[in-house]
Amino acid sequence: MDKKSGTRGFVQGNEAIAEAAIMAGCRFFAGYPITPASEIAEILSVRLPEVDGTFIQMEDEIASMGAIIGSSLAGVKSMTATSGPGFSLMQENLGFACIAEVPCVVVNVMRGGPSTGLPTNPAQGDVMQARWGTHGDHPIIVLAVSTVQDCYEITIEAFNLSEKYRVPVILLSDECVSHTRETVWVPEPKSVKVIERITPSMPPEWYIPFADNARGVPPMAAFGDGYRYHVTGLIHDVRGFPTQRPDEIEAFMRRLFRKITLGLSEIQKTISFMMEDARVAVIAYGSVARSARRAVLQARERKVKAGLLQLITLFPFPRPAVEEVLRQCRTVLVPEMNMGQISREVKRVNQTKCTVKKYNRIDGQLITPEEILRELMKL
Repeated sequence: MDKKSGTRGFVQGNEAIAEAAIMAGCRFFAGYPITPASEIAEILSVRLPEVDGTFIQMEDEIASMGAIIGSSLAGVKSMTATSGPGFSLMQENLGFACIAEVPCVVVNVMRGGPSTGLPTNPAQGDVMQARWGTHGDHPIIVLAVSTVQDCYEITIEAFNLSEKYRVPVILLSDECVSHTRETVWVPEPKSVKVIERITPSMPPEWYIPFADNARGVPPMAAFGDGYRYHVTGLIHDVRGFPTQRPDEIEAFMRRLFRKITLGLSEIQKTISFMMEDARVAVIAYGSVARSARRAVLQARERKVKAGLLQLITLFPFPRPAVEEVLRQCRTVLVPEMNMGQISREVKRVNQTKCTVKKYNRIDGQLITPEEILRELMKL
């Protein structure tokens, strides 16, 4: 984004997500009210009709996910937003979107769980659900926001990745980030990079809807444009029809993974903060990364060479960036509002002598800078 032009506004995280979705070209939202994500639906119920878009409040989250899949198949950029209980209900249709290669964005503003849990408190317990909530061995893109500025910029990135790779993208926020209000820079629309899905360039009779190519991403025709093709939740051949042939099944599954693997360099995103000479580091995401940044500054004031690696992409797990931190530092702290879901991933790739420590809260309260600083000083 070109920061030489644009405006500034004082907005809430959920508001930034809604406005960024419109900027990215979203023109359809289907959802069901749920704390702490409801503001996204409320704002889009007003804003989408203003840009010739469509808002529908569905009867539940199962139907919401089905509606955005149908809208995307019709050629419209689509999204939904929910929190933990609703996200659980979306998992079956999320799997359908994965196997049918339907681009869409699913926002999960995390709260305490399981079940109804803590409706108005922050948590980060849905990380592994975002990766593995829908069954099957499948690739997925999961992004996390830490600031209201992130809410704006990374929402646009979520749509771009979804359209480019023909995959559902999950955007994880949490109650603290989504309900924080702060100054946000909003770019001029012409300076925003917006990616559109690739559509067929051949006549309808030549179109093979799931044909392989160098990128592993087939062109996607919109229903109603004259390109008839079959869509199913079954593993299918290149024309979209169910298959039991092992060679076709393996080729299809390997293509799903290959298209993400080929894009890892642009999909895996992290932000390094004061890592140049760091000897101890924090690896964090979401609202905890905000606290970690302040803790790192406070540790530096105490002559501790601390740094932060903020994870924007949670999955595919940004292994290269994490491994670099593990090689550089003698100790790494992974604070999370769960029992250690990302710390397990960090430990999994730790093949050096680096010590990985975790710090967890599961009581519905934010991990504060003071808590992280205290743990850093122990290291």
